[in-house]
Amino acid sequence: MSYRPPASSESVRSRMSEQRRRDTAAELRVRRRLHARSVRFRVDVKPESDLRAKGDIVWRGLKLIVFIDGCFWHGCPEHATRPRANAEWWAEKLDNNVRRDRRTDADLSDRDWHVLRFWEHEDPNEVADVICAKLDELRSAGRSQRFSSRAPEAQRRGR
Repeated sequence: MSYRPPASSESVRSRMSEQRRRDTAAELRVRRRLHARSVRFRVDVKPESDLRAKGDIVWRGLKLIVFIDGCFWHGCPEHATRPRANAEWWAEKLDNNVRRDRRTDADLSDRDWHVLRFWEHEDPNEVADVICAKLDELRSAGRSQRFSSRAPEAQRRGR
């Protein structure tokens, strides 16, 4: 896929050149909802230095990473479209994006990361609800592990 065909028209070229890699409207909507709930996070961050992927919203300490995927670029089953011009090139490009997403999910899961993916068309309030529920779950699990790991030490001191 080294050769990139020229855009089919000036308007297509202009539209594609304005596509953002980060801080998309969908990302900003979700981030605003999280900030309104006093949730803080990192944005556009590599979860681990040797991984290629960058998460849209990341909590390294909890090993939680969120991706807000665009319907066109990531193959949404409801809204994805395929360009007619340069159809073969676009099919390969978009299929590779989906394969890369699945590979990234697997790589992160293998390293004990919790991966959440959402489509750009999903309701940002519902997305924030799911993220907050996962954060609560991970924080609770972390607290219970800390308390259970302290118990034997406390018992030894009591002897």
